[in-house]
Amino acid sequence: MSPDISQLIINPKTTLKQALTQMDDVGYKLLMIVDVNGFFKGLITIGDIQRAIIANKSLDEPAVLFSRSDLILGNTNDSLSEIRRQMLLYRLVYMPIIDENKKVIKIIYWEDIVKDEENRIYPILNLPVVIMAGGIGSRLKPLTNILPKPLLPFGESTILENIIDRFKKYSCFNFEISVNYKADLIRFYFDSLGEKDYHINFFTEEKPLGTAGSLHLLEDKLLTTFFVSNCDILIEEDYSAIHKYHRENKNELTIVASIKNYDIPYGTIESGINGELISLKEKPQLDFMINSGMYILEPHLLKEIPKSTFFHLTHLIERIKGRGGKVGVFPISEKSWIDIGEWQFYSKVLFQ
Repeated sequence: MSPDISQLIINPKTTLKQALTQMDDVGYKLLMIVDVNGFFKGLITIGDIQRAIIANKSLDEPAVLFSRSDLILGNTNDSLSEIRRQMLLYRLVYMPIIDENKKVIKIIYWEDIVKDEENRIYPILNLPVVIMAGGIGSRLKPLTNILPKPLLPFGESTILENIIDRFKKYSCFNFEISVNYKADLIRFYFDSLGEKDYHINFFTEEKPLGTAGSLHLLEDKLLTTFFVSNCDILIEEDYSAIHKYHRENKNELTIVASIKNYDIPYGTIESGINGELISLKEKPQLDFMINSGMYILEPHLLKEIPKSTFFHLTHLIERIKGRGGKVGVFPISEKSWIDIGEWQFYSKVLFQ
């Protein structure tokens, strides 16, 4: 069900942090900025906020400072066919319709013009995807004593199939899946699915090799930019935007990071010499960027991963930074990252 107009409106004093939270709460990555008199002032998208974070701007700055100048709006004189054409052309989740006084009269939603989700147009990436599915899933025991983590149910299928489905939307149909724990069961499950519209190659790490160690097995196989994903996370984001950021910034490796907000339920104190009070903050909010477990890598990095050695992606990142290479961070909102690697999180999304 489409949200009420009021849920998509922020005022000119709304901060980037507040806008990001509202986007998560309403489930739309586009908000309208409207003043107290109801006059339309601009649009702010998740992309605008991401660019601000990448530029190291404070999340406490007003969102209006980063609002879009290239506005695509409808007015009360536009025909529905023209509005539909514009929305399809620019893949707009909704279009505000304003009158001659710049007041928002109504909103036309994507669902109003395209009834079938399958008709939504996604950019074509056609990049290989590596999914790291070799872990034993110790944080999800005792479930993983029976099933490997990639085969745990999620929705109407498995966790692994949910990850694959999200990449398929962007025409990524070639998957390299690293397996170890209960590997035969994972292979058997996917063989039992019969004919598929994507290709899977399973490669086996004979012993646990960390979050990146098994990638050396793909050194001569992956020759283009590729995605890497853990098998216990789901990312609800525009994958083409992540790739665009990676490419335009000439990164060797890009980390997808989730913005996490933590409320401290107490007043915090900073003191100086002899215990003199410097500052007192009442119940502050702390903001962090958390490694989501999804990455984009350039193929030459596979040569830097040692053979048959326990090696994490963090070790690879340290090597890249140590030789002066470029590692980027692409921020996503808190609710765009679904972490299902621990029981408290898995049970929450499983039974919601």
